[in-house]
Amino acid sequence: MAKEVHAHSVPGQSENAWEPLVDHLKAVAAKAARLAAPFGGGAMAEAMGALHDAGKANPDFQAYIRGLGPGVDHSTAGAVFAVERYGPVLGRMMAFGIAGHHAGLANGRVPGGGLSSLNDRLAGCRPHRLAPEQDVAPASANPSAPVLSEGFSHSFSLPFLIRMLFSCLIDADRLETERFYAELRKEEVDRGCPLTIGDLRGRLDRHLSQFEGESGPVNALRAEVLAAARAGSEQAPGLFSLTVPTGGGKTLASLAFALDHAERHNLRRVIYVIPFTSIVEQTADVFRTALGDRDAVLEHHSGFDFGPGPDKGRRAADDPEEEGPDGIAKLRRAAENWDRPIVVTTAVQFFESLFSNRTSPCRKLHAIAGSVVILDEAQTLPLKYLLPCLEALRELARGYRTSVVLCTATQPAVTVDSGFKGGLETVRELAPDPQGLYRRLKRVTVERIREPLGDEELAERLRAERQVLCIVNNRRHARDLLRQVANGLNDPESARHLSTCLCAAHRRAELAAIRKDLKDGAPVRLVATSLVEAGVDFSFPTVYRALAGLDSIAQAAGRCNRNGELRKDGLPELGRVFVFSSPESENRKPPPELSQFAEVAASILRTHDDPLALDTIRAYFQRLYWQRGREELDAALVGEGAEPIKGILEALRLYQRGQDYPFADIAKAFRIIESPLVPVIVPYRPADDPDAVPRLLRDLDYVPAEKTGGIARALQPYLVQIPRSARNTLIAAGAAECVRKGELGEQFVRLVNGDLYRPDVGLDWEDPTFRKIETGIF
Repeated sequence: MAKEVHAHSVPGQSENAWEPLVDHLKAVAAKAARLAAPFGGGAMAEAMGALHDAGKANPDFQAYIRGLGPGVDHSTAGAVFAVERYGPVLGRMMAFGIAGHHAGLANGRVPGGGLSSLNDRLAGCRPHRLAPEQDVAPASANPSAPVLSEGFSHSFSLPFLIRMLFSCLIDADRLETERFYAELRKEEVDRGCPLTIGDLRGRLDRHLSQFEGESGPVNALRAEVLAAARAGSEQAPGLFSLTVPTGGGKTLASLAFALDHAERHNLRRVIYVIPFTSIVEQTADVFRTALGDRDAVLEHHSGFDFGPGPDKGRRAADDPEEEGPDGIAKLRRAAENWDRPIVVTTAVQFFESLFSNRTSPCRKLHAIAGSVVILDEAQTLPLKYLLPCLEALRELARGYRTSVVLCTATQPAVTVDSGFKGGLETVRELAPDPQGLYRRLKRVTVERIREPLGDEELAERLRAERQVLCIVNNRRHARDLLRQVANGLNDPESARHLSTCLCAAHRRAELAAIRKDLKDGAPVRLVATSLVEAGVDFSFPTVYRALAGLDSIAQAAGRCNRNGELRKDGLPELGRVFVFSSPESENRKPPPELSQFAEVAASILRTHDDPLALDTIRAYFQRLYWQRGREELDAALVGEGAEPIKGILEALRLYQRGQDYPFADIAKAFRIIESPLVPVIVPYRPADDPDAVPRLLRDLDYVPAEKTGGIARALQPYLVQIPRSARNTLIAAGAAECVRKGELGEQFVRLVNGDLYRPDVGLDWEDPTFRKIETGIF
């Protein structure tokens, strides 16, 4: 009987409380169809939902959930049925997602990423047939998805659609499993936000009204930018640019455009993509203040990996389903599904998810459809993956009702109109007269210091200034320079530091203190990394910037005389920006991922005097992008026979025939950060809530493993990201420990040796055995 075949068991309760398979299939099918409706994939997603757990009808699986046998593959059966019922094109597109709805999207033809190929799985499966009452899949699944129409680059469009359908299936399956267990426990599930786009637009209007009538040329220019952006929101969805010099108010102008545009065209959310994790929380705070609601704004970055628990490192061959008998295990993968109207995330999270094959990062992708995506500092698009990223943006705009805004002070020249072959087409500018804005917002002079500047001489220069900002290229340089500056001052507390060695809550407190001192005219000698170059609205009369890309130099200049406030004898005065390099003997080179930008900038500055001039910026991007070969703008991956395929886009074209797309190999190749950082929870004690971290850690000791997502989000302000090798060293030395490792793996790692987190420089992990002298006194 159908009621005797179950999708999920309930520990400790009779089978009367278990979830019937047919109920789960119907619920997931309906949910997946709704999630895919914005891009016309509802029919295909419904069929995938109806078939995804068809393998659970197998008597061997029913024995497994009763504790009477080993686990079995229950995902491949539905993939076989999809191909049989819907044919070699649509059916195979569905089969990728159905077969991978626990382990991830596999390669079509060859094994990869620890997964068997889809071909091998289909060929090796002889599925147990569904009873008629269990077969709830529609007879037809013809989609209305525009990406299946003529005129699309099908070598990219079809695998992109497969990944989007996969996203809908994953989210629907997780949400319905979550709903079933929550109802069983009579618990409410915290999902979504009651505020609409229209509600948030009204709140933003009220916030912006307080700035109306402010005097001064800079405020007048910002008002013009805001008005032009809002006027542009009436245009049809698609590709836009907002080219505004730093300090021109583009953050709130872009948000105003996005909310106006979303309401006008019935779009669902705004996704703000930021290049650096360190400024996600700053931008999110700006939006929360402007919108008057914390719940409407979701921060999502790599602070916690919401992946599987302690078994996450095992190969799929060891546990192909990663699902326990009751199904609760998959709820550990409680990755965000971006169910808020405003999402603030990182470029790494956004683009790596678009090319991922894993369930957690792919789960949220469907939320991008029917949204407005703001790419803040668009010039930071990853160079190694520039062509795939541009193709993804083009696909979102033309096939998924997504408006994309390239928002930057220095447009990266990636459009066809700018001369970039293969660039974006029909990109509409929202700013009024970008070249005129640059002329009107000139507030600084930039001088290149020709001779290398050692730390001792640099520190002496910084000490000679009353208020000065120095931006360097890595955390170690910032820490060392800070100490050298402080050691030579009568008032060492005026030497300040900002880097990602400080947790977000600590950075917020430091920023508030620095802004107050600047306003009060107190001495401030700030040494920082590039995290201050975007989303930080303080202003110094003098700025030093270590040699970097011209876009970074322009951002640094935006922290100098930001509001045109400098005066001399009652007349406007320009701020001063100095660009310097360090002697090779001091080993202060930029990290490898930034060195190519610095090298190109250095070559351009040999023939151009003003780093901020429009012709200088244009020459910089020409050399950075246009003069590079295609293989330098598209990461290679390894194909059959270990032969390198020169680029992700080429691989998709090569495997288009037969739909043998190498999803696992592409996911492996698309890594913006080769050595990703991992989080450590630090014992920072904010003044307004000093017990926050201990309280959250106490809560973490008792909350069920599948319900840790809320605590993970609450802990994000108290994380410091460090190399995995450094975290392993801390753990080995007993300076850090995993919280509930048996259940949560390495998802939560807390710092035990609190002496390693210092008030001036944050987390210093070089000597994990360090202890303050007073710590050892009893």
